[in-house]
Amino acid sequence: MFLAASIVCDDYFLPSLEIITECLGLSQDVAGATFMAAGSSAPELVTAFLGVFVTKGDIGVSTILGSAIYNLLGICAACGLLSSVVSRLSCWPLFRDCLAYTISTAAVLAMISDSRIYWYESASLLLIYGCYILVLCFDIKINRCLMKKLSPCCSCFTKATEQSCEQQPLAGWREERGPLIHQQSRADSGIFQDELDYSQLSTSLHRLDEISEDHPSVFTMPEEDMKRILWVLSLPIITLLYLTTPDCRRRFWRNWFMVTFFMSAAWISAITYVLVWMITIAGETLRIPESVMGLTLLAAGTSVPDTVASVLVARKGNGDMAMSNIVGSNVFDMLCLGIPWFIKTAFINTSEPIEVNSSGLTYTATSLICSVIFIFLAIHLNGWKIDKKLGAICLVLYLVFTVLSILYELGIIGNNPTRVCGN
Repeated sequence: MFLAASIVCDDYFLPSLEIITECLGLSQDVAGATFMAAGSSAPELVTAFLGVFVTKGDIGVSTILGSAIYNLLGICAACGLLSSVVSRLSCWPLFRDCLAYTISTAAVLAMISDSRIYWYESASLLLIYGCYILVLCFDIKINRCLMKKLSPCCSCFTKATEQSCEQQPLAGWREERGPLIHQQSRADSGIFQDELDYSQLSTSLHRLDEISEDHPSVFTMPEEDMKRILWVLSLPIITLLYLTTPDCRRRFWRNWFMVTFFMSAAWISAITYVLVWMITIAGETLRIPESVMGLTLLAAGTSVPDTVASVLVARKGNGDMAMSNIVGSNVFDMLCLGIPWFIKTAFINTSEPIEVNSSGLTYTATSLICSVIFIFLAIHLNGWKIDKKLGAICLVLYLVFTVLSILYELGIIGNNPTRVCGN
């Protein structure tokens, strides 16, 4: 299932995201915080709907809040340790996404503090995410304004301006044949600009059809021996994806990139469901406490798409996109909770609120806020780059948070009853 998630992200999800990004003129961090975050967070959206309408429990809340620390520290550690490329980061995108995530988390925690969710509370959650999208639409204007005002007193904004031109292609299939489209920097990309250069956009789209060499088929056997063995083992997965999802890297399917995006998101959800199911069975067999499973294996399992997608783009040097996906997917997860809550309280069952379990709320709130502060400070002290040193720091912080959380859930520290899977 890990291999299948990697193939879906590398061969279908990221190439479709690249075309969407170029067609809309989005900067890498905005694309990572929106389309990439939404696609890789599809499993959390499915989990939230199942928790509200099927199991009628708080599985959505526990899954999303329980995996939040892994999403921030664990995936950042993976990007640093598993990538040989040092990725530069910009100050504004990380600050923007961390602030939005902090506000969203505070809103969710305030809503579930009384164990009841009303329709106006879920509507306010959707309103917060709508404001976040609005900020992303005017991201370039806000970024330029902050740079002018804060550059004299904040060196990180100056560094962000100098490094804005160091944008690289998203996927390896673009590097192999040279840039298909003019790579835009944060200074000349985004939605709702003052002057939309339609000629440049049309020229970029025209270049898509001028590629002399088509992308090789997925059934082309690699030349290296180890890659051949891996290719043979993954051939059933490759065949199934080939029959169900159009490969927008090839000229014949290039205009079907939106179909590729939604189909790859659906496959990501299905693969993650099977993966989490397997992890749950293993936890029940080994009699691992439910709370420990949620903080470790299940948190990592539900975040497999985010991990794979972030590591893949980090290996190409797109640090802003990787970090925006990490934090932006958490912001989208809060939207995942707001949608089913609003549908049920506003349209289906308007007479009574939704009941959720708010035990351990204080510790959860403290952990989430501390993880956001720690990762921001760690990146700042590391010189605004993702490297192996940052990966090691995030890994240590994640292990510390995880150990403290497990001790709290097991009742060793604090007063919290222990629950075992299946009981």
